Amino acid sequence: MSDAIPFLKPRADVLARRAQIVADLTDLLPPECLVHEARELVPFETDAFVSYRRLPLAVALPRSTAEVSAVMRYCHRYGIPVVPRGAGTSLSGGAIPQEDAVVLGLSKMNRILEIDLPNRVAVVQAGVTNLNISESVSADGFFYAPDPSSQLACTIGGNIGMNSGGAHCLKYGVTTNNLLGVRMVLVDGTVIELGGKALDAAGYDLLGLVCGHEGQLGIVTEATVRLIAKPEGARPVLFGFEASEEAGACVADVIAAGIIPVATEFMDKPAIEICEAFAHAGYPLDVGALLIVEVEGSEAEMDATLKDIVEIARQHGVKTVRECQSATEAALIWKGRKSAFGATGRIADYICMDGTVPLSQLSHVLKKTAEIIDHYGLRVANVFHAGDGNMHPLILFNANDPEDAARAEAAGNDILKLCVDAGGCLTGEHGVGIEKRDLMRHQYSEVDLAQQMAARAAFDPGWLLNPSKVFPLEGRPAA
Repeated sequence: MSDAIPFLKPRADVLARRAQIVADLTDLLPPECLVHEARELVPFETDAFVSYRRLPLAVALPRSTAEVSAVMRYCHRYGIPVVPRGAGTSLSGGAIPQEDAVVLGLSKMNRILEIDLPNRVAVVQAGVTNLNISESVSADGFFYAPDPSSQLACTIGGNIGMNSGGAHCLKYGVTTNNLLGVRMVLVDGTVIELGGKALDAAGYDLLGLVCGHEGQLGIVTEATVRLIAKPEGARPVLFGFEASEEAGACVADVIAAGIIPVATEFMDKPAIEICEAFAHAGYPLDVGALLIVEVEGSEAEMDATLKDIVEIARQHGVKTVRECQSATEAALIWKGRKSAFGATGRIADYICMDGTVPLSQLSHVLKKTAEIIDHYGLRVANVFHAGDGNMHPLILFNANDPEDAARAEAAGNDILKLCVDAGGCLTGEHGVGIEKRDLMRHQYSEVDLAQQMAARAAFDPGWLLNPSKVFPLEGRPAA
């Protein structure tokens, strides 16, 4: 499996100058901000897509935009590829390095620079963790809405690179809906500002292009993000169904009725059992599928919304409706969901997929996913953001068995093709990385890909930034 997805051939001239490059970087950064010994490079050889790994040439850990600019200017001058890295939680291989590349990690840029409550914004460095923003303003009654399952570790820079979402993106949107501005270092070291505190910046919407760029347009060093006032109240409710298809149909009908809960999360039976064994959240174990539906507002508003959702659920044969009765119970419900990936890792190796589908196709895609998994003789646990059709099948396999690993990767590719064929797309929030790179032609025509690559090349003509990612290796313009 580790050789199935190819990387670009390392640049021989860069490899030959490794000692000089390390020496030059030593002049640009203090010793604690540069990693170059082979043993110390090992923690940076992969990200959360652990099936693939490469040792980088060196790792730069700058502390400021100025230091990022100096490193980028040097690497651009000498044609050295750069791989940006946040916390390394990418599930698509977005931060996996290559042998001729300098990894530019932003973990030391972890300060919250400004909290501006009158304008409801925060200005943070790219290495600040997602959860840290909400924790810093919680006492004042605010929060930062995007909440990936890895929010305890993942950073804002990585969230911007992948346009990350989370359980509450159904109502509040993903990163692009909560990002107002960035400071970014271009490939040649130039520092630019896009957007800002104003709700509508002048000029072209380059910020929309940058959010989701997977580290190929520049290095985001600071971000201005939107803060949202906490709701008066919030209440998660568990809905248990006999089968996944019934739960999927229920979600589609809830949204079609114009009801927008703050979150609608799905688990099938294997996922329920895995998460309950880990978190003891009180999930019903006698159902085939579970929805976690959270509503918010005043008590009257929550009661009215839940009444409408329960009525729709009954039309789909709901077996269990369980409202949480306390803040502790609500926290446990979400602990179980947020722990799904880690809890699954306790019982098996897995690949976490990330396709999206129209809500009307949820039941169909769930059924076909089961057929694909059965065809390959594997197991799957489905847990995902059902409200916006962002599916996360966890394909279980034995990483020590090359044939089993190859089957898992093939099954994942077939599921992603299924999502596209159903009217969806290859990724909702994990990005393309290397994982989905060679499936891009299944979704896009050659004309579409050429337009996207032209936009990328306008920022990075030499294709030095994260060069093995996103676009098929064949058919790229000459650097």
